[in-house]
Amino acid sequence: MPRRVVPPSRSPTGTRHGAIAAKLAYYLADFVYRHGLGIVFAQDTGFKITSDPDTVRPPDVAFVARERADRIPARGYAELAPDLLAEILSPDDAPAEVLAKVADWLAAGTRLVWLVDPERSEVRVYRRDGSLSVLGGSDSVEGEDVLSGFSCPLSNVLS
Repeated sequence: MPRRVVPPSRSPTGTRHGAIAAKLAYYLADFVYRHGLGIVFAQDTGFKITSDPDTVRPPDVAFVARERADRIPARGYAELAPDLLAEILSPDDAPAEVLAKVADWLAAGTRLVWLVDPERSEVRVYRRDGSLSVLGGSDSVEGEDVLSGFSCPLSNVLS
């Protein structure tokens, strides 16, 4: 069976990228674990989202709901798409590749994708139903129907 692992990037991400991923993971994990809602995954955790060929993708931050957490193996890659994930843009990311990655996640079953753009200080929110919102300035990123009640001001993550 052919296997295709998609590398996280051509080179390690920059320091600001890592700091944003860590902050977002912190706020998300704090909410998720306080309420017993599931599992939060750190940067570069692989998820197998398609088979034949196998495609493994590593989001920057991911959340899997408690109801599906039993599908996460002790070894290897979970064969599922996270319920929610965040991708943080790097300055050298190609727009077409980023949009293809978002489309892959949504097609695999991810319900909510936060595309964080540090250069523009904004977050584009992609939903499985095809809708899109652009947040910036004093807005907050919300968990919507995936993590009801979660809200994080962008200024907490992008500063």
